Amino acid sequence: MMMRLSDRLELVVSFVKPGSRVADVGTDHGYVPIALIERQIAESAIAMDVRQGPLDRAEEHILQHGLENRIGVRLSDGVEKLEAGEADTVIAAGMGGQLIIHILEGGRRLGQDVAHWILSPQSEPDKVRYYLQENGFVISREDMVEEEGKYYVVMDAVPGVMRELSPAEALYGPCLIRGRNPVLKKFLEHESALYGQILADLALQKGEGAAARREELRRKAAEIETLLKGWLK
Repeated sequence: MMMRLSDRLELVVSFVKPGSRVADVGTDHGYVPIALIERQIAESAIAMDVRQGPLDRAEEHILQHGLENRIGVRLSDGVEKLEAGEADTVIAAGMGGQLIIHILEGGRRLGQDVAHWILSPQSEPDKVRYYLQENGFVISREDMVEEEGKYYVVMDAVPGVMRELSPAEALYGPCLIRGRNPVLKKFLEHESALYGQILADLALQKGEGAAARREELRRKAAEIETLLKGWLK
């Protein structure tokens, strides 16, 4: 039976170009490499994880799908055990922004052998985008999906020079904003409502801390409202 994926992982798979040689870092169950090989999108795949437990699960699923000769399994901290020339595409999805930055740092030695870094940070996306901007990457594509009330962004980073990002672009994504992504719009509306509720809860609180928090939230809410006006043009 062909591998079925969640909406989030389907979005990740959609970023992989046909004929790619893929390393999936933090592979967990190995679902993405299996789908890429079964659908004949990737030429080869390596499932990598820093923990033996997830790697064992990935290997079990790979065996169940009869792909043990097509997908390598490798215990590795990020791309530490990935050799130059083994992959032209690295996937790092479903982990925090700081960990993704750690993986990118470890990938410096691979140079431009890796043409595509497909990244899906679950936290601190602004720090990831700033890292890309400051370290010789361009975000060539971004998309977003909502699944079970949570929002996930996926981006494709390629070697190049990126113009300076505004704080809003770093937080919400230059391609998503420019393309008026409908899922981003829904996310911004959700964030706007959340900030409004928190501000209402803080309204009666006194002290410098509460005042500073209210000012920060008002600034963020105003920034979101400015972005949302872009969908009305």
